[in-house]
Amino acid sequence: MGRGKIAIRRIDNSTSRQVTFSKRRTGLLKKAKELSILCDAEVGVIIFSSTNKLYDYASTSMKSVTGRYSKANEEQNLHCNPTSEVKFWQREAATLRQQLQYLQECHRQLMGKELSGLSIEDLQNLEIQLEMSLKGVRMKKEHVLTNQIKELNQKGNLVHQENTELYKKIDLIHEENMELKKKVYGVRDMNEANGSLTAPYTISNGYDLHTPIHLQLSQPQTQNNAAPQKAIELRYILSLLTCHVQF
Repeated sequence: MGRGKIAIRRIDNSTSRQVTFSKRRTGLLKKAKELSILCDAEVGVIIFSSTNKLYDYASTSMKSVTGRYSKANEEQNLHCNPTSEVKFWQREAATLRQQLQYLQECHRQLMGKELSGLSIEDLQNLEIQLEMSLKGVRMKKEHVLTNQIKELNQKGNLVHQENTELYKKIDLIHEENMELKKKVYGVRDMNEANGSLTAPYTISNGYDLHTPIHLQLSQPQTQNNAAPQKAIELRYILSLLTCHVQF
């Protein structure tokens, strides 16, 4: 059998009324939570029991939900009443001025100024806030330095690899130069050896056979003893030529 319909009216029995309130309240809060999760909605539920007990649920915070509701309600009323619109914007300007003043005061206190009116608890809270800020700054600094060190190490490894490759190229070029030198000096030594085999023959008395000989007939002189001497020299030169031709 299906559930019968329940008349929507006040339950007279206090016990049944309390049981129904507990069940329906739990179901309502569960549905509100599911609605906020499934639909990404900002939900706030406030329940007061007949005994003035408070039960509430807020997807973010009850203050945020109520503030948003009040603002939306005022904006709806602005279109109906121009005077209300002026008052609304005046309140908004006053709120922004108060927030600006508060932020400026906090900034001066963080800079170590205007601390005379602060109590011990306020000073301790300010000290804790500064220590947390300093810790965050140091962590960020260490992170940046670590990244820079990693980048420099990577660059150093790349430079080292490039230097190694350059040294290898230099060694190859040096080996090629040595081989070329060996080839060049080897050919030169062979030429020198071949040249030593074809050296000109010389006679023991110091005359070079390849030296050109100039023959010149001298005019007859008046002295009689000079002619036989010239004839002897001429015969000696002719004999040298004959030896050269034979060799």
